[in-house]
Amino acid sequence: MSHEINRLPTPSLDKSFEPQAFEAKLYAFWNENGCFDSYDESLPGQKSFSMVIPPPNVTGVLHMGHALTNAIQDILVRWQRMKGANTLWLPGTDHAGIATQTQVEKAIAKEGKGPTGRPLTRHDLGREKFLERTWQWKEDHAGQITNQLKRLGSSLDWKRERFTMDEGLSKAVREVFVRLHSEGLIYRGERIINWCPRCQTALSDLEVIPTERKGKLWNIRYEIVDGEKVVGSVVIATTRPETMLGDTAIAVHPEDERYTEFHGKQARLPLVGRNIPVIVDSYVDREFCTGALKITPAHDFNDYDLGVKHKLPFISVMGKEGKITDEGGVYAGLKFSEAREKIVSDLDTAGVLVKVEDHANKVGLCQRCETVAEPLLSKQWFVKLCYSDIN
Repeated sequence: MSHEINRLPTPSLDKSFEPQAFEAKLYAFWNENGCFDSYDESLPGQKSFSMVIPPPNVTGVLHMGHALTNAIQDILVRWQRMKGANTLWLPGTDHAGIATQTQVEKAIAKEGKGPTGRPLTRHDLGREKFLERTWQWKEDHAGQITNQLKRLGSSLDWKRERFTMDEGLSKAVREVFVRLHSEGLIYRGERIINWCPRCQTALSDLEVIPTERKGKLWNIRYEIVDGEKVVGSVVIATTRPETMLGDTAIAVHPEDERYTEFHGKQARLPLVGRNIPVIVDSYVDREFCTGALKITPAHDFNDYDLGVKHKLPFISVMGKEGKITDEGGVYAGLKFSEAREKIVSDLDTAGVLVKVEDHANKVGLCQRCETVAEPLLSKQWFVKLCYSDIN
């Protein structure tokens, strides 16, 4: 006797998984049913867990790095929910300040020419129109970022979404600033900082990208004088001859016998005619070039430290607009590049340009626009990092 076996029908499966056919509907179901919601108050005995998303900048859209880090955060958040905690993962985006402004300006520049034939700038639009364009940029890119996070399945509480320039957050920033200032943890001082002449803003060290470039070493002769009498000379090598307008000393190593006779003497600054002291300091590298160093405290970080240590004058000759200041005498008003060319020519004419050498050195570039960052003095706000420094 034969028996016929009834088999279950074989389900029809696609050859490949198509996530777009399921994920959007599933995410909408989670969101509509409050699966990602958090509550202002936890239940008795219930633990709380909260985490703020590192807010993506509205300068663009998410990349693979965001996908990785948000997946890790999502794992932590979902684990806490599964354990029964009142869990908040707060979504939001960051205005990114100058970085966003730079992106908007690049977009505007592609739209046409200004009155002088150059690409359009924010100045052609005017303040109000430019602000409108920036807010529109924020709306467009924040929306894209939100959609990308949802496509990733990130279990964020979207009812609490924030933007870093929301009034509540701005008020909190002001409150914290005032508190820290009252406690002596924030102070304002004139310090040497990285400055971008194009973005017109101070840059943190992290925003300056060291980039190797082919350049020159200009070797310049400084006369050593005793009163009006010339008693010798020192050759100084520099990669930035335009900064010599702000020189306030020459430094040599105390054990460098080549310059022992010049200790405490005065050097005459070429082209400017100002006398500056010859100081001794073990910071000087005797093996680099001639072993003598020009000191420009207002425009070099190491020179700034030496200037403070030796109580030297600080002469600011490099302006925030990318031009030589009135302290630069006949070179005032020239762009930095123009001043360099003119100064080198004048040094050659004066017979004090000893030689010019090819030299590769690292130049700091603005992370946002790749303009050369200039060290200069500026009043800025600083945070004290050590309580022992607080009076």
